[in-house]
Amino acid sequence: MRTQGVPTVAIDVDKLRDDFPILQRTMDSGARLVYLDSGATTHKPLQVLDAERDFYLTRNAAVHRGAHQLAQEATEAYEDARHTVAGFIGAADDEIVFTKNATEGINVVAYGLGNALADNGGGDTGISPIGPGDKIVVTEMEHHANLVPWQQLAARTGAKLDWFRLTDEGRLDLDDLDRLVDESTRVVAVSHQSNVLGTINPLRTIADRAHAVGAYLVVDAAQSVPHRPVDVTALGADFLAFSGHKMLGPSGVGVLWGRRELLTALPPFLTGGSMIEVVEMDHSTFLPPPQRFEAGVPMAAQAVGLGAAVHYLQALGMDEVAAHEDALTARALELLGEIPGVRIIGPRDLTDRGSAVSFTVDGVHPHDVGQVLDERGIAVRVGHHCARPIVRRFGIPATTRATFYVYNTLGEVDALANGVRAAQAYFRS
Repeated sequence: MRTQGVPTVAIDVDKLRDDFPILQRTMDSGARLVYLDSGATTHKPLQVLDAERDFYLTRNAAVHRGAHQLAQEATEAYEDARHTVAGFIGAADDEIVFTKNATEGINVVAYGLGNALADNGGGDTGISPIGPGDKIVVTEMEHHANLVPWQQLAARTGAKLDWFRLTDEGRLDLDDLDRLVDESTRVVAVSHQSNVLGTINPLRTIADRAHAVGAYLVVDAAQSVPHRPVDVTALGADFLAFSGHKMLGPSGVGVLWGRRELLTALPPFLTGGSMIEVVEMDHSTFLPPPQRFEAGVPMAAQAVGLGAAVHYLQALGMDEVAAHEDALTARALELLGEIPGVRIIGPRDLTDRGSAVSFTVDGVHPHDVGQVLDERGIAVRVGHHCARPIVRRFGIPATTRATFYVYNTLGEVDALANGVRAAQAYFRS
């Protein structure tokens, strides 16, 4: 296992944890909370809660509606949040679409690619609909959010679905890249970082091949944007989605980024108020992106909260966030790797991997491991983590998964390892 060059903890965690009162909670078992489930959802610092509350207290109004001062202030706050998010990932403001979450963002793209028209209501052209003879390529490591929409699109249109397999180490097998991504391929959909394995995928390599055959690269970045610097242009993506609640932001707000010319050509997923340009009784035309994809009154307070979360992460520095998580992950891989009977599912060193660490314990079901840890105040996730094909690939029913974030400490990683040993001892006895 690689240990040389592992960074030290780069964030003043003790000071930072004051911003997260929930981390001081004592659970019903009497143990202090050790929260290792940030891959599912993160806690929110006071700064984010205050920003959302302040919006409701001082500027609450329906954005992009009304000429009164309150509506104008609400719209300004909403668009400021869009600008903040755009800068965070190296995008232009009009390439940022606010959605409910990453799942909705991916569905917007899948629906649009399956229903593209010569005239999409805005007078724009450039994307032909996917149909029989076309291919959609996914991977065996996808979260269901980046798998099921493509399954459904293939079923509706007659397109063929194919996928990259996984190596025993938990990485994508790219030996078949040129065969899988061929001239019939229209879409390649891949996660940037696996929510189960922690694997960080070589998106630039995949993007170059996809673009060489005229295919679009759709990226699920729900597990990467919160954890390390991401520049959408450098990745080579065409569309990319992530969720606010996984990066210290509120639930109910996510982001879809798309290249401007593609968003302009894509038909909307939802139609109605706010996204229209002209409405007649027999037809309508739509506004340019991003408003075209934001039908109805948007989640303004949540967007403002997401903007505050981005400012919080920027103040920490995303390089420092990544270094902090690398230190925690290195400790977890080392300590869990030393326990007899523990099998880590995914890469066992820090090379191209993030802070999701999944494992099994010989003779103990993952749910039982999770129960013992919960009694010690340690919150982890157990199951297939909305990525059932992964556990099938490795011949296991489920895993126990620990996911780390900015507020976790090395001591909490030690508590995890001690809890796993306690689970072994309990079930041996």
